[in-house]
Amino acid sequence: MATTRYMMGTGLVVGAGVLTVTALVYPAMKGVQNVASSAVAQTVTTPSGPLTPDDRTFVVKVRLAGLWEFPAGQMAVQKGTTAAVKTAGEHLIQGHTNLDTSVRAIAPQLGVTLPNQPTLQQQGFLATLSAATGADFDSKFANILRLTHGQIFTAIAKIRTTTKNSLVRELADQANTTVLDHITVTEKTGLVNFDQLVNQETASPTIDPNQTAAPSPSPGAPVVIVTPSANASLPPAATSPTPQVK
Repeated sequence: MATTRYMMGTGLVVGAGVLTVTALVYPAMKGVQNVASSAVAQTVTTPSGPLTPDDRTFVVKVRLAGLWEFPAGQMAVQKGTTAAVKTAGEHLIQGHTNLDTSVRAIAPQLGVTLPNQPTLQQQGFLATLSAATGADFDSKFANILRLTHGQIFTAIAKIRTTTKNSLVRELADQANTTVLDHITVTEKTGLVNFDQLVNQETASPTIDPNQTAAPSPSPGAPVVIVTPSANASLPPAATSPTPQVK
């Protein structure tokens, strides 16, 4: 499969409507069972150990995280009004560059097909950040990223505890370190609303599964590489309807 290198930027999302931060992040990780809906719902044997449906879902989720958090980090570096926000953006860029390298390396060994675009919900996150400016951007960036990282943190712990696949376990170790770092740097912005965060973490809203499903890559499409390469060219922007959160 051909591979293309490019810088994931704000042009990734076109046409995704702008939602409030609360509406976007409230159900940030709901419907994760739909992330790998195309995967065979059974455990298979691989050279690195048994691979369960949950293992496959985790690998896809790591890929999806990089597809939207990397450009979010770029926006923070470009648009952030404080040094702490810019630093958080730099950590997102570096962390997901490394994670994407790892996930693309193990996916073929595990027989996992990776998406090339973030979910509709994640595209909504990017649209909201793209539309925000100044202190409003700083606040939305810190709170969206802190909540989503907090929720994926628990999912990583579950996989790390239960997986019998050595490649998935290594990816979980790397993701755990990266996500904890990202939680720490977003908190250091001083902008995280912890009262709202607790309410959102414990709520159980519903969401259209289509919003959290991983888009299937087009047959023969080049593999998107999350990279800060200065020589990269941006492919056609993804389009999506406004994410609807119920």
